[in-house]
Amino acid sequence: MQKNELDQMDIQDLKQLRKDIDRAIVSYEKRRRYEARAAAEKAAAEYGISLADIVGSARSKSGTRAARPAKYRHPENPELTWSGRGRQPRWIKERLEAGQSLEEFAI
Repeated sequence: MQKNELDQMDIQDLKQLRKDIDRAIVSYEKRRRYEARAAAEKAAAEYGISLADIVGSARSKSGTRAARPAKYRHPENPELTWSGRGRQPRWIKERLEAGQSLEEFAI
């Protein structure tokens, strides 16, 4: 497509062209990944192993992760725990502000 052809297009046609190009790029990238995976699986098979044996099994696409083990426990309510990752629970914050140390809650 020539530059002067683009200059002649209205905004709707240009936006549609961009969508079509974006779709074509995504399709191209998917094809290339599929081809690369097939080539890797073929190469692994030549050694008598599977690709999963080499790279390990991928995490599920659902995005779920195993829960982290608790590192800290509430002194009065042992059901309240915290792994030490992410936002501090309110009970930790309140006690730290009151002067207690985090080590006092370590499991």
